[in-house]
Amino acid sequence: MELIFVHGALVRDGQWWWQPTADLLQERTGIRSRSVALPSCGETTPDEISGGLAADAAALRRELDGVDSAIVVGHSYGGTVIAEAGHHDAVEHLLYVSSYLPDAGASQGAIMSGESDPVSIGDNGDGTLSVTGYDAASFGARFLQDADEETQLSAWSRVTAQSAGAFMTPTSAAGWTGVDSTYIVCGNDNSTSVELQRLHAERATRSVEVPTGHHPFITRPDLVVDQLEALLQR
Repeated sequence: MELIFVHGALVRDGQWWWQPTADLLQERTGIRSRSVALPSCGETTPDEISGGLAADAAALRRELDGVDSAIVVGHSYGGTVIAEAGHHDAVEHLLYVSSYLPDAGASQGAIMSGESDPVSIGDNGDGTLSVTGYDAASFGARFLQDADEETQLSAWSRVTAQSAGAFMTPTSAAGWTGVDSTYIVCGNDNSTSVELQRLHAERATRSVEVPTGHHPFITRPDLVVDQLEALLQR
């Protein structure tokens, strides 16, 4: 069993985001973690960026092709990547963290359009989008208010542009259907509303609410590993 982490939108270096939980998970269970490099965030080759959601889903499928069994964790946009990747025999469990379980035909942009206080995102004019109007302090306050300043600064340094296709392309599959899953609702999330989280959590096999911001795998890895251990016991 391995764990594959799919990070959220408009950032890079998924392994950095997941590392606090990866370390604790390996200590407590022996399970190793890896993070998917998302082409739409410029983490592979420049020519793959324009592939958007489809390229990200293909990257996840390639990771799954290399393992016998896996827990896949989707954070935020990562859940939409899981949906588009479709069903794969290696997937044993899914864990969603402040994420999405979209039906086929839904796009990331459409999912986010219902938010009353959406994250400010601007068009770069080159086929990519970026967060706009934030600096290190305001980004930290919105996405990592429960982390220390050093962590917030490190997170800000990993903010990046992302293909518009990651947001505008409707999903063609719903890879979460028929798979055992747990949804972690982040009760103090300043980024994704609790209401939207709960809406998608209803589609998971089960859900739990934790008193954290948008990135509990950084600020409260113990709570995330608790849920992963519960999945393993099932």
